[in-house]
Amino acid sequence: MDKIKKWTIGVLAGLALLISVGFQSDFFEIAKQIDIYTTLFKELNMYYIDEVNPAKLSNKAISSMLESLDPYTRYYDEQGVEDARIAATGEFGGIGVVTRYKNNTLTIRELLKNSPAEKAGIKPGDKILKINDIEVRDFDESGVTALLNGLPNTKVTLQIERQNKKMELSVVREKITVNPVPYFTMLDNEVGYISFITFNEKASFEVKKAFLDLKDQGMKKLIIDVRGNPGGLLNEAVSIANFFIPKDKIVVTTKAKIEKWSDTFKTLKEPMDLEIPMAIIINKRSASASEILAGSLQDYDRAVIIGERSFGKGLVQRYLPLSYGTQMKITISKYYTPSGRCIQELDYTNTDEKGNVPKFSKSTESFNSEKGRTVYGGGGILPDVEIEKPVTTKTTETVLNSEAFFNYATQYFYENKTIAEPSKFKLSDSDYISFKNYLAKNQAAFETKTETEFKKALETAATENLNGNLSKDYSELLTTIQQEKLKELDKNKEEIIDELSEEIIKRYYYSEGVYQQKAIFDNTILKAVSILNNSKEYHKIISQ
Repeated sequence: MDKIKKWTIGVLAGLALLISVGFQSDFFEIAKQIDIYTTLFKELNMYYIDEVNPAKLSNKAISSMLESLDPYTRYYDEQGVEDARIAATGEFGGIGVVTRYKNNTLTIRELLKNSPAEKAGIKPGDKILKINDIEVRDFDESGVTALLNGLPNTKVTLQIERQNKKMELSVVREKITVNPVPYFTMLDNEVGYISFITFNEKASFEVKKAFLDLKDQGMKKLIIDVRGNPGGLLNEAVSIANFFIPKDKIVVTTKAKIEKWSDTFKTLKEPMDLEIPMAIIINKRSASASEILAGSLQDYDRAVIIGERSFGKGLVQRYLPLSYGTQMKITISKYYTPSGRCIQELDYTNTDEKGNVPKFSKSTESFNSEKGRTVYGGGGILPDVEIEKPVTTKTTETVLNSEAFFNYATQYFYENKTIAEPSKFKLSDSDYISFKNYLAKNQAAFETKTETEFKKALETAATENLNGNLSKDYSELLTTIQQEKLKELDKNKEEIIDELSEEIIKRYYYSEGVYQQKAIFDNTILKAVSILNNSKEYHKIISQ
């Protein structure tokens, strides 16, 4: 017996020593690297030939380090902390616009309905040159945002350029509230529809308000559309799931390295409705909290999930305060749906040396819903009913994200004072041809990677004096490439027409108008209505 006791004590002592050595080793390595960085930074600041900006250098170093982990772990300086707070609460003092800052140019991309910018006469496509006499081109994106936003009831004077004409407009900032439910309606006598774009602090309140309004209108079946919803506050997803599943049910579980940060989130209240047939519409841009909502309702066989496989963000972040009013948003855990699924798509831990990130969906694991249906983890939420769409080509992606796409919509807006109401508006085949003709005349505004690489090759040839007879051949080859990329767009003709219709509708009827149009023309919504109105098909899907 004494031998056993001595052996046990010896093993425990050995483990304690290993743990102690391991901890000391980790601590020493951290201290070593911090000392190296501090020493380097001091020497650089003291002896580098030109003036250096310590804050700028540190921000770049920290951001580069965090980017090597995953896209969600980020550092925020003092201004970034305020921006993050604004994003979470959905309220800020501003002029009510969506902007893009590119090539030192700040462009108005979208107006919020009844916003100060709209009242002042600002239009999508306007370029802001000065903010209170300060040149926009002298600032980076975060600096420009700080200049544009401010306290409610303060005035900001903008110099803008519109259709090659300059003008000055004064705008009085207001408290801007981002409504997470821009539109809801009855699609027929029984089916209600709620568009839902973000999980901010008002999300559950607005969804509940829309739901009760639709119930008063006679709703007997419900569609919630979270396509393009990037997520947000986890507790709001839990609250909304609680509207439709019983009290004390698990909605999501998080598992962290630090045990106290692992948690189980359950429904805390009695639900609003346990019986109403439901469809949740998702797509490849539905992420995070959207996936928690869709995944939990799918696991409890409470709704039919329709659309495309979702984004696949199964990582949870938390804000941690740092010194001098800064903070870090850090990935602390992974979340799991009630059936045990983690729907994280990208395996950042095993990123290779070239930056390629493997996908978990390559080895999708199956789980069981509450009624025994097969559901899948890894690679996002797989819908019960997938809506097949042609694969979006790289050329189409380039066009949809290009200045040419946005500028064509701006041109259309100024050439057409009015358009049909959203429920009757959709671009035609002839409009698509007009768009392609515009692209043919504005090739530089949607340059593909192939064109960029060819131009680089010619520039390199010129530096080596090898371009003598290449210029003519290059021009002919470039023309061929440009013709081919226009043909390539035809593979995604319907997608381009839909996206362009939305971009144009926003100019006249704001984001609300986009959903009004979708309610009539969108094939996925029409499919959801069809399933909900066919009780036999609906129950077959959620019980198979």
